[in-house]
Amino acid sequence: MGAQWKHAGRVEGANKRGALISKLVKEIMVAAKSGAILEGNARLRAAVESAKKSSVPRDTIERAIKKGAGLLDEQIQFETVPYEGFAPHRVPIIVECLTDNKNRTAADIRVLFRKGQLGAMGSVSWMFERLGIVEATVAKTGIDLETVAIESNAQNVEPLELSEVAEGHSGGRFFCDPKDLDVVSKSLTQMGWTLTLSELSYLAKSFADLNQEQTKEVVEFLSAIDDHDDVHRIYAGIKT
Repeated sequence: MGAQWKHAGRVEGANKRGALISKLVKEIMVAAKSGAILEGNARLRAAVESAKKSSVPRDTIERAIKKGAGLLDEQIQFETVPYEGFAPHRVPIIVECLTDNKNRTAADIRVLFRKGQLGAMGSVSWMFERLGIVEATVAKTGIDLETVAIESNAQNVEPLELSEVAEGHSGGRFFCDPKDLDVVSKSLTQMGWTLTLSELSYLAKSFADLNQEQTKEVVEFLSAIDDHDDVHRIYAGIKT
């Protein structure tokens, strides 16, 4: 199924380690606005776990939490700004940015959309379903993910790719109604699962029928957008 566009290696490949750390730190800061205590903040707990998996230094994580929670004199306010439009070949996309300067980000996004079409708010969001998504792993094998989904109040589940799960672990991507995101996150945690993602997301209702060359062109377009420091998530009607 997949709730967001999965490019070929933002995490796995990245020689652009500094850019990756910047994105992870931003997510921690935004999540920490709702509270600096991990136990009471599922999004923050997942953001910290994701940062640890990418070997972000502990002091960097702790400083990001404090900064996001307003516990330091130095305060930077990031806000989420969505953009909608089309990639080449009329593939609908939603781009979520975390930015401290909306004017700068808007100008940059317009440039990045030159090979596509930037639309107004609402121009493509109707082509996506709004839902909650939780990605989690557990130190067990042979897990019945369907049973776990039912017990955690998730509506659907799919296994994580092997590359996303450590040896001897099981992993799942759990989908739920947006209002149940916190319930599912807490339930999985209580069941011994480790969260690596907990957030509201978008899922394309249908996917573009593209040939190999067209898919390559769209992926290159999405990759260029994803390389921008302010871009946080990309959701697209394409399977890669």
